[in-house]
Amino acid sequence: MIRVRELTKSIATGTHRVDILKGINIEIPRGQFVAIMGPSGSGKSTLLGLLAGLDSPTSGQILLDGEDITALREDEMALLRGRKIGFVFQSYHLIPTLTAEENVLLPMELAGNGAEGHNRARELLERVGLGARRDHYPVQLSGGEQQRIALARAFALRPPILLADEPTGNLDTATGRVVLDLMLGMNREQGATMVLVTHEETIARSADRRILLRDGLVLEDELAVSRAE
Repeated sequence: MIRVRELTKSIATGTHRVDILKGINIEIPRGQFVAIMGPSGSGKSTLLGLLAGLDSPTSGQILLDGEDITALREDEMALLRGRKIGFVFQSYHLIPTLTAEENVLLPMELAGNGAEGHNRARELLERVGLGARRDHYPVQLSGGEQQRIALARAFALRPPILLADEPTGNLDTATGRVVLDLMLGMNREQGATMVLVTHEETIARSADRRILLRDGLVLEDELAVSRAE
């Protein structure tokens, strides 16, 4: 589902060049849950942003479901993101002037499915335990509730790929576990390929596979023990 070939990302800072990613090669099969780990500055979030098409690599290729996204124009990439990628951010990124239901409904409206989207939005809010809060605005909700709404929104269009950047980073341990369990359940139900950036070992243990980055390189790439046996 995801294939990364010799991926590099560099940025210029004055007269110096900083190499963030230095030739990454990764293949992720359909339906696999991968945890990306590494210290601060290792390139984790940069890699995730490149997989989402939110930034362009300096060189190399990214293929999503066989399609080379590095060759796409921005408008083409936006269409592909709408069809194939759900994204969960650490800071939720809900629209404050929209209710919970309207936030979940938004990607369906943008895709032209608004007429049928209300039922889907309500089903998803029920799935994440917030059916009774559908008319509340983000400011009226806790951080854990906002992240559950963000998760429902990410699954609204049943994307084959889910990307998550530290989705439990702003949550306490118990709430973070609830969000992770919901993410795992919805991921397995829909068979999505999930790539999650995290610094938490307890989160990474739930993954099928762990990839450790350091200094822009893949230091370790291992299947979970239960999967490898």
